[in-house]
Amino acid sequence: MFSNYFGEIQAVAFDIDGTLYKELSLNIRVLPRVFRHLYFFINYGMVRKMLRKKEFYEDFGKAQAELMGKKLKCSPEAAKEKLNNIVYEGLKKYFKRFNAYKGALEFIQRLKEAGVKIAVLSDFPPEQKGDIWGIKPYCDVVLGSEQIGALKPSPYVFSKLQSDLNVPAENILYVGNNHTYDVVGPKKAGMKAAWIISNTKAFLGKKSSVADFTFSKYSQLENKFFEK
Repeated sequence: MFSNYFGEIQAVAFDIDGTLYKELSLNIRVLPRVFRHLYFFINYGMVRKMLRKKEFYEDFGKAQAELMGKKLKCSPEAAKEKLNNIVYEGLKKYFKRFNAYKGALEFIQRLKEAGVKIAVLSDFPPEQKGDIWGIKPYCDVVLGSEQIGALKPSPYVFSKLQSDLNVPAENILYVGNNHTYDVVGPKKAGMKAAWIISNTKAFLGKKSSVADFTFSKYSQLENKFFEK
């Protein structure tokens, strides 16, 4: 067990999108695709919001396809195909030759050397990002919340993460960029939480009263984790 600023930590779990890479960089890349499929993405956003209201789905893929089918006025089968072509397979190419946040990989390597377990938990399939920019080989647990049957901040998602890590919730630090999903969610599950924000927000002095730590650079988190 590793004792530091956060207390006794046995595992550190990371969100992926906007946490292990700069979200703005991806948004700029995919903007033309979003405009091309604007009607789809507007409805997709509404459906994801609806899906977050329920704690668990026996078949998440089926539930999502049915809701998208109603929004797009097509069959669930056609909606599922659109979801795959536009989102899951369609966005894969945008993550190629894409860099992780500066210092993220090095921080994770140092955690592993200290005997800390590593996990990633994303609302999108982690395999969409390949080896997650060299981070995946260091992971003890890799989870996509859709495969679990829910979206963050469902308590069921964080319970599954805790179970797979086989570590008490209070000894897990969750790192993410979305305050509701990645800070409030894990804190309600009894975990510690670190909130990564943009340089602009950091310059303006933005901080969370819920998160155990707010940072904009991985060197800041690393210094807190390994402070003497």
